[in-house]
Amino acid sequence: MSSKKIIKKRLWALILGGSSGLGLATAKKLARHGFNLILVHRDARVNLPIIETAFEQIRSTENVNVKSYNIDAANPEKRRSALNEIKSCLSQDERIGVLVHSIAKGSMKPMQSETEATLNHQDFTITLNAMALSLYDWVKETKDAHLFAEDTRIISFTSEGNTRAWPGYAAVSAAKVTLEAITRNIALEFAPLGIKANCIQAGATETQAFSMIREAKL
Repeated sequence: MSSKKIIKKRLWALILGGSSGLGLATAKKLARHGFNLILVHRDARVNLPIIETAFEQIRSTENVNVKSYNIDAANPEKRRSALNEIKSCLSQDERIGVLVHSIAKGSMKPMQSETEATLNHQDFTITLNAMALSLYDWVKETKDAHLFAEDTRIISFTSEGNTRAWPGYAAVSAAKVTLEAITRNIALEFAPLGIKANCIQAGATETQAFSMIREAKL
């Protein structure tokens, strides 16, 4: 039996933010390498037909299993419910070999403006929770559910805003710095379990989130 067939049978990739941008691109890449996919995303009902078409194309083209959850990944109850369902669906010899964090949910309000609403504490809280703290929540609860493979990879995405100030980017910038710190500490503290973690700064990538940043800068 080929190694690719073994991967298809035993390993899954869990992608948070898997319906567009870097998350969807990563899903397609991992599917080509034989990973089954669990795609967590948060999209309006009007956009679901297009998204489901993309998911079905991955299923048929790469011959892999694709499970999707249209939920708020930062919601604790939704997260636990999804993980419980995932645990019940995976067979005893199937585990998650890759977890990708690609959530783009943050406030793009400026800190100071005379003409538009400005950033407040709640905006920071929502952005940090979705774009940074949720990574640890998913890693910890997936580990506690015994769903990780023996040699698992955790991947998160940061940006140039981790050190560079842009108008309207303060909340997301704070989240990216926090995300990097959490990823480093996951790499250190979960290493004895065989979990390896890296935070990738991919550079400027044409995504819906990037277009919002570009418009905010203009």
